[in-house]
Amino acid sequence: MINRFIEYITVERRLSPLTVRNYRRDVEQFVAYVTHDGERAFDPGTITRNDLSEWIESLSRKPRKDESTLHRSARGEALSPATINRTLASVRAFYGWLRRTKKVESDPFVGIGQLTTPKRLPVFIPQQRMNEIVGDSEARCDSDDFEQVRNSLIMLMFYTMGLRASELVGIDRDHFSDSYTSLRVRGKGDKDRILPILDIVRKKISHYLDVISGQNICISDEKALFLTQKGKRISYSTLYRVIHNELEAYGVRGRKSPHVLRHTFATHLLDGGADIREIQMLLGHSSLAATQRYTHTSIAALRRAYNTAHPHQRASTEKVAQREHITKERSK
Repeated sequence: MINRFIEYITVERRLSPLTVRNYRRDVEQFVAYVTHDGERAFDPGTITRNDLSEWIESLSRKPRKDESTLHRSARGEALSPATINRTLASVRAFYGWLRRTKKVESDPFVGIGQLTTPKRLPVFIPQQRMNEIVGDSEARCDSDDFEQVRNSLIMLMFYTMGLRASELVGIDRDHFSDSYTSLRVRGKGDKDRILPILDIVRKKISHYLDVISGQNICISDEKALFLTQKGKRISYSTLYRVIHNELEAYGVRGRKSPHVLRHTFATHLLDGGADIREIQMLLGHSSLAATQRYTHTSIAALRRAYNTAHPHQRASTEKVAQREHITKERSK
């Protein structure tokens, strides 16, 4: 049953490999929970809202020592509200498929809402630090060392295009326009979007393709853009390791992930004066609300501009300076 559902989201809905993997894991962990790790057969038609409520409650607390952790994180920790909501979405989609294929008559998810998640501000890298990273990445892209060229190009494409990790891993060499001035990306919800490519990045892509061709990195029918030394499509674990190591080398603190570069892309565009709806299109957000998270980053810049330019603020600053000068003169 689960395999047929996975086939459906892979072939018919054409979800990304990472999304398919997450759906499979979430559904399998749900089934493990409701069957007590396989002690009884799974009958989806017998699952009730109470069963779902107990399952959700179990995800949000730490397991007891005598309790299986198969349906939780690998460390046996309570899951965050955001992770629980993602897990709910997977199993909800599974039950939607069961309804459509008439394997169940009713959907126990009716009336089950999402958990409230705390609003976290996006983590991004300051412009000055990013300029240094990009400058070095551009220089290293010109070498003949395959991994150095590949890793540097990965950094450049994340920062200059705002890609998700799944989108970058999924890029094939035939997804580019003939002149390599644009890239077709398949994002969330199986939606395609066309992204422009900066001239400097286009030249680095061309050099990278020359490297993998000249060094026979890709000698099979593999169409992926980013490859391993053996000519296979790069894995998510390798991608995350590349980004972590690159940012670690430049002393970036806090989180070091592809999504941090995506946040940095959006933040720097907004600070540079780009329209928020244009940023929404570049990021592939279905809702403008998702893009509006980045407006917080411009508040400090706006405050500085206000303090510098507004006549009332200038007058107030001048008055404060005059009072301080008078006080100093009197104290002499």
